[in-house]
Amino acid sequence: MPALACCVDAAVAPPGYAFAGDSSLPAPVPFSGVFPTTANTTASAAAAAWSPSLSNELYRIDAWGGPYFTVNSSGNVSVRPYGSGTMPHQEIDLLKIVKKVSDPKSESGLGLQLPLIVRFPDVLKNRLESLQGAFDFAIQSQDYGSHYQGVYPVKCNQDRFVVEDIVRFGKPFRFGLEAGSKPELLMAMSCLCKGNPESLLVCNGFKDFEYISLALMARKLDLNTVIVLEQEEELDLVIQLSKKLGVRPVIGARAKLRTKHSGHFGSTSGEKGKFGLTTTQILRVVKKLEQVGMLDCFQLLHFHIGSQIPTTALLADGVCEAAQIYCELVRLGAHMKVIDIGGGLGIDYDGSKSSDSEISVGYGIEEYAMAVVRAVRCVCDRRSVKHPVICSESGRAIVSHHSVLIFEAVSASACDVAPSMSAYALQYFIEGLTEEARADYRNLSAAAIRGEYEACLTYADLLKQRCVDQFKEGSLGIEQLATVDGLCDLVSKAIGASDPVRTYNVNLSVFTSIPDFWGIGQLFPIVPIHRLDQRPAVRGVLSDLTCDSDGKINKFIGGESSLPLHEMEGNGSGGRYYLGMFLGGAYEEALGGVHNLFGGPSVVRVSQSDGPYSFAVTRAVPGPSCADVLRLMQHEPELMFETLKHRAEECGEVDKDGMANSALATSLARSFHNMPYLSVASSCCLTAMNNHGLYYCSEDDYDIVADSGAPNAGEEDWSYCCA
Repeated sequence: MPALACCVDAAVAPPGYAFAGDSSLPAPVPFSGVFPTTANTTASAAAAAWSPSLSNELYRIDAWGGPYFTVNSSGNVSVRPYGSGTMPHQEIDLLKIVKKVSDPKSESGLGLQLPLIVRFPDVLKNRLESLQGAFDFAIQSQDYGSHYQGVYPVKCNQDRFVVEDIVRFGKPFRFGLEAGSKPELLMAMSCLCKGNPESLLVCNGFKDFEYISLALMARKLDLNTVIVLEQEEELDLVIQLSKKLGVRPVIGARAKLRTKHSGHFGSTSGEKGKFGLTTTQILRVVKKLEQVGMLDCFQLLHFHIGSQIPTTALLADGVCEAAQIYCELVRLGAHMKVIDIGGGLGIDYDGSKSSDSEISVGYGIEEYAMAVVRAVRCVCDRRSVKHPVICSESGRAIVSHHSVLIFEAVSASACDVAPSMSAYALQYFIEGLTEEARADYRNLSAAAIRGEYEACLTYADLLKQRCVDQFKEGSLGIEQLATVDGLCDLVSKAIGASDPVRTYNVNLSVFTSIPDFWGIGQLFPIVPIHRLDQRPAVRGVLSDLTCDSDGKINKFIGGESSLPLHEMEGNGSGGRYYLGMFLGGAYEEALGGVHNLFGGPSVVRVSQSDGPYSFAVTRAVPGPSCADVLRLMQHEPELMFETLKHRAEECGEVDKDGMANSALATSLARSFHNMPYLSVASSCCLTAMNNHGLYYCSEDDYDIVADSGAPNAGEEDWSYCCA
């Protein structure tokens, strides 16, 4: 008998019981669900032959993650904090970080709950140095007559320690900051007080009286501040306030170029872009500044043709156009010094090195810098204009790699198995069907015996639909409906027509932690961070905790609609299955919301150290508690708790479960204190009610206080203050 017939018979009838109405059928052999010995042996051999290098290739880790991420010999993703200059003993195992962070304090862990953002300041420093080195090389090789000094647009990631790190790491390079709002400007002013005096503070965005006043105050504080005009009317405020405050401002203008790229990230550029001045408006600015004796204040030209610029050809075209405007401004008498090329240095999210994709670019940092320097030099040399300082506002390219989001799969969908039935129950099932359904049942059996797979699907679908109709009418029980569902599933699987993709439920909110995926379809590399020495046996999509159908990840790099994953049970890690989302250090934290009141992840800062495990945690902040996110929506957790406590008192001395009121109150308080995410750890710490609980040590102390290599290292030092 064909194997499919065995499947069909075994799904419904017990051994020896033939299909109703066809007593000539032989007794079926129950289908065990086990592959033949030869296939099983082959599968085992293939699994044994799997290696970390094959996982590296499967997930394209070297392509999108190089030189910062790789798979180590243990099958775990490791971080190379110094890029290509990282020595083997300096690599940091992500799984060891997760263990250090999530283990309870009693086991020398930090007791923090996932999801988790891990920041690597060493990677941030390397990205900054790589960008500066690329421009330095291009300037030297092109015999360029000035220098490069970049600014970091703080909108990409406004985290205090990220911004402070960039100012500190960029101090030797005169690296500055760009702000686009009043809070960002206040932040930038404060941080740059510790930076290089020559570092630029570029003031972009819409401006009002207070914004321009702040920028002029920054000038008074000897910060190298440039007010970039986005709207023509801003100039009147600058002139008026600078005279009132007695400050000689440095003024720039953002030009609307004709050059733009057609992708999503190019929508802010071009003649109809959101920001910037047309050539007519720029000429009016020059004339007005000349009339008030302030044309010498006009010193910077800014433009932006969009993020993720796909090719250096498009980049060079835009830079050439802007350089022509720059030279014209010099000709008109402006004291031009700086050309600010804006952002646009792209990230290769999928490792394809493609110029036709919005998640990839066809160049590297070196080619980008060379294209910019060459374009500016050629135009200025042709116009006999002194080479300007080149500034860029690369944010995505600087911070994307330094941050990894780690989350856990807590369960996965399993294949339903048809319930077994006795001969009597089977007869009851058959008799409960309509005559048309019985005919479909007989036809399904006959098609299975003949091996007619397409016919099997057709009759199975007909049988299922007729049974659903009967169930809706109330003439078929739920047990019978479940039996039919199981039978149809087995038929689909036996002929390879079923969907083999499983759903992995992850302890995460897509809306909070990966908002760009939900909002604009931005793809990020997602990879299991361990078990990469094993062949991933299944494919899956990821479903988050939110009560929203959009809370899922079903598109992945490489054009895939599912991700290769491992079975969750029996993985040798206590049943835990961790995944990492990479290259998400820009924008995701700033854009994340609180859908379903899921707050942000816990955050740790990890630096390379000389300990046995090569890393030290230098800062840890628990994720927002339930009370924290409730406050964001104007609720008052303390009053809420008092209301519930009062209700507990009204309910009597002991509640229905026998719990004393004091214990009930403690349990309620704990719920307010904990994170909104699932508590899948055996023991996790309670975050402080006001989320002020944190540990901090200076960079100079980290290898002593929190070195992960020493047993019980720093246990007494990780103190969290609870309200």
